[in-house]
Amino acid sequence: MGAFLDKPKTEKHNEGGVGNRLRYGLCSMQGWRVEMEDAHTAVVSIPHNHLKDWSFFAVFDGHAGARVSAVCAEELLEHITQNEDFRGKPDLTDGTEIQPSIEDVLAGIKKGFLNLDEKMRAMPEVVSGEDKSGSTAVCSIVSPKHIFFANCGDSRAVLCRNGRCAFATTDHKPVNPRERERIQNAGGSVMIQRVNGSLAVSRALGDFEYKNVEGKGPCEQLVSPEPEISVMDRNPDDQFMVLACDGIWDVMSNDELCAFIEYKMKITPSLEEVCNQVVDTCLIKGSRDNMSIVLIAFEGAPSVTEESVKKDKELDERIESKVKEILEREPQENHDFGYVLHAVAEELHEQFPPGGGFQSKKSVIESVYHKLSPNDEQEGGIHLLGNKRKKPSLL
Repeated sequence: MGAFLDKPKTEKHNEGGVGNRLRYGLCSMQGWRVEMEDAHTAVVSIPHNHLKDWSFFAVFDGHAGARVSAVCAEELLEHITQNEDFRGKPDLTDGTEIQPSIEDVLAGIKKGFLNLDEKMRAMPEVVSGEDKSGSTAVCSIVSPKHIFFANCGDSRAVLCRNGRCAFATTDHKPVNPRERERIQNAGGSVMIQRVNGSLAVSRALGDFEYKNVEGKGPCEQLVSPEPEISVMDRNPDDQFMVLACDGIWDVMSNDELCAFIEYKMKITPSLEEVCNQVVDTCLIKGSRDNMSIVLIAFEGAPSVTEESVKKDKELDERIESKVKEILEREPQENHDFGYVLHAVAEELHEQFPPGGGFQSKKSVIESVYHKLSPNDEQEGGIHLLGNKRKKPSLL
C-alpha cells in the first residue's frame, strides 16, 4: 500500500546493544515509500525484577499510516508482560514472584496482542475514522532457556542454527487455506490475493475497518490480531536470529538471508553494518518497500576470521580486474555502467557472496568503474538493470 518516491530515501537508522549474553544490531530505511511506516523495539533486559535476564525484540510494518506501528513499538512489550496471564505465579514458600512458565508466556503473548488491539480501537483518531492504519508484528522473547516467537501478518523471524535456517515463522496471507476460511466465515472474500481485494495481510494489529463483523470474536474477524506463537529451546548451536519486515523478505529467501548474514559476520564485527549491508543489497535486488531488520547474535554466532576477510578482499580484487578487462576489451559503446555491471555479474556469478549475489557487491563494482572510467556517463543509481543497450544475460 502507498505511493512511491521518484528516488529512494537511503538514510539509515541504526541501533545496537549488548546484554544477557546477546548482541543486537538493527537498521531501518524508508526506501521508495513516501512515508516511513515501520517501527521496532529492542530491549536486551526487560525492566521488571523477575525478567531482567529476558530480552525482547520486535519489528512492526505499518500500512495506511504509521500511527498503529508506532503505538505497537511503544506498548506491546508492556501489554505482554503486565497482563495476568503472563505474570509468574507467587512462590508459596517465600511469597516472591517466580519467572513465568512456558504456558504463562504463550498465554501472555496472545493476551498482550489482543489487549493492545482493543486499546488502540478506542484511540480518538481511530474512533473518528481519521486513522485507518494497521501494522503487522513479529516479535521474539529470549529467556535463559527458551526463544519465543510471535507473528501476526507477513513480517517474519528466522533462527539460524548450525549454519542453516532452523526455524521460520509463517506469513499470514489471505490465500492461506486457514486464513481464507476465517475471512469467508466472516462474510469476506479473497480477491487478487487480498482481503476483499484490498488488504494484503490477513492478520494485523489495527485495521479496524476489517474488524466489525457482529457476532464474531476478535480472532474471527476478516483480519485477526491473534499472533501465531512458537517456542524453541535454546541450543549451543544457535548462531543468530533475524526479525524483518516484508521489504526484506520480498527479495530474499530465508536461506539466502541466513547465508548472507553468516558471510558478513565473518568479515565485520559490527551487527549494525551487517544489517546495513542487508538493506542496501535488498534495495539493489528490487525491494520497493520500507525496510527494517533486527539481527540478534547468540554466543555461538560466527566471528570475524582472517581467512574470510582475505577471501572477501580477493573477491574485490577479482572484481576490479574484471571491470578493467571488460573496459579494455569492449567497444566504447559498451562502456556505460549498466553494461559493465551485467557483464561482471554474468562472468563472476558463482563467486559472489552467498545469498547476496552481485547486488551485494554493486558498490564495489561501481567504485571501480568510476575509478577506471571517470569521464564516462555515471549511471550509478538504483535502476542499474534498465540500460537499453545490449547486455549479457544474467544467469
